[in-house]
Amino acid sequence: MKFDQIDRQLLMLLQQDCSLSNAELADKVHLSANACWRRIKRLEDDGVIERRVALLSSEALDLPVTVFVTIKTSEHNDAWLKRFAEGVVQLPEVVGFYRMSGDIDYMLKVVVRDIQDYDRVYKRLIAIVPLHDVSSMFAMECLKSSTELPLTHLRG
Repeated sequence: MKFDQIDRQLLMLLQQDCSLSNAELADKVHLSANACWRRIKRLEDDGVIERRVALLSSEALDLPVTVFVTIKTSEHNDAWLKRFAEGVVQLPEVVGFYRMSGDIDYMLKVVVRDIQDYDRVYKRLIAIVPLHDVSSMFAMECLKSSTELPLTHLRG
C-alpha cells in the first residue's frame, strides 16, 4: 500500500488526537473537508485505521500496578491454544496478550489495583488450562508508554 505525505500527516494527527474534527484535520493538512473525509474513509476501509478510541488513565481509574506475566507451557496444540486464548481474552485486566518466540511461550500485560488484585487474576489465569511456568514481573516505573506507531518507514 502506498501512502503520500498527506496520508502520513493524517495518520500522525489521528494517533495523537482522534477527537480532532474533520474540519480541523482538513485545515492541518491543507485539504478541503470532503477530500480529507474521503482519505480518512479510505484508510478506514483499507484497514489502516482499525478504530478510534479514548486512552484512559490507569492511575485515575485506580489501576496503578502493571504486571508483565511470562508463561511457559508443555502443550503446543490447537485445542489447548484455543481454550487458553478464549480464557485469557475474558480477563479484562489483561490489556496485552502475545505469543512469543524463544524461551517464553506467551506474555501478558496486566493492569490491577494492587498485589492482592493481581493474585485474584493469577488464580483465574492458572485455572484456564494447565501451564508449565508462570512468572510475574511488577513494573516499578513506566518510562514510556505509547499507542502511536512509527510512520517514518511508509513509502509514498
